[in-house]
Amino acid sequence: MATDKLSSAGVLSPSVDAELLGCFVLGVPRSELAMLTLSDQPFPENKVGEYLLAVSRREKREPLQHITGIAPFRHLELQVGPGVFIPRPETEQLVQLAIEMIKDIQNPRVVDLCSGSGAIAIALATEIAGAEVYSVEASEQAFGFLERNYQKYGLDSRSAKNADLAEAFDELEGKLDLVISNPPYIPDAAVPIDLEVQLHEPSLALYGGEDGLDVIRRISSRALHLLKPSGLVLIEHSDSQALAISELLLTEGWLEVISSQDLAGKDRMISARKP
Repeated sequence: MATDKLSSAGVLSPSVDAELLGCFVLGVPRSELAMLTLSDQPFPENKVGEYLLAVSRREKREPLQHITGIAPFRHLELQVGPGVFIPRPETEQLVQLAIEMIKDIQNPRVVDLCSGSGAIAIALATEIAGAEVYSVEASEQAFGFLERNYQKYGLDSRSAKNADLAEAFDELEGKLDLVISNPPYIPDAAVPIDLEVQLHEPSLALYGGEDGLDVIRRISSRALHLLKPSGLVLIEHSDSQALAISELLLTEGWLEVISSQDLAGKDRMISARKP
């Protein structure tokens, strides 16, 4: 029944979402829910109402992660909700590329601009031994989630700033090895088709001006001040923006501008080296 309702509402993965909502309401892993299903045990009567409410919310295209309050990201389980961008699997590849780019740097110093929930920063801080990772998020609402996620994983919240990306961490100028970002890059007129994104994701995390590159231009400029000579910048973008961003970075004086592909073979990440 739940799967049929979600399917009729246009949810892309109705059976998986129905199952995950069941796990959330019952507080059990998927393996345990599968055993209950295989053994023909009825859904606990005292949880039926809660489950139906969760399904109703998802039926209205509220993101699954807003209902459960959790978004998986690499080895992390991050707290998310209204006001903060839900981290995507594509950004996990951005983190992996960053790890490969700085693997030979001892105790690298990194800043994540437009950090949102802190997904990139926390992943790097917990996966790279000795890394010194900072993060900057302009939205006060999103920063609340970032702080809670920092606390959850035992990170020092003093390394996170609720500020404009051009103003935070002046004391780090010329000292960083990597500036990384998954910024807002959707052109203002390109409203996403997915209702979960269109209705529930914060516009501050989505839209990047008329051509989608306004924030990326600011990141390029700021990164040149924050990085050491030969330091690296790494940015996620849409699959139609690689050429425009390459030209932007080359015009600003960046060297070794390299476009990287996601698992689908699309250009989704770009890196460059400071002179």
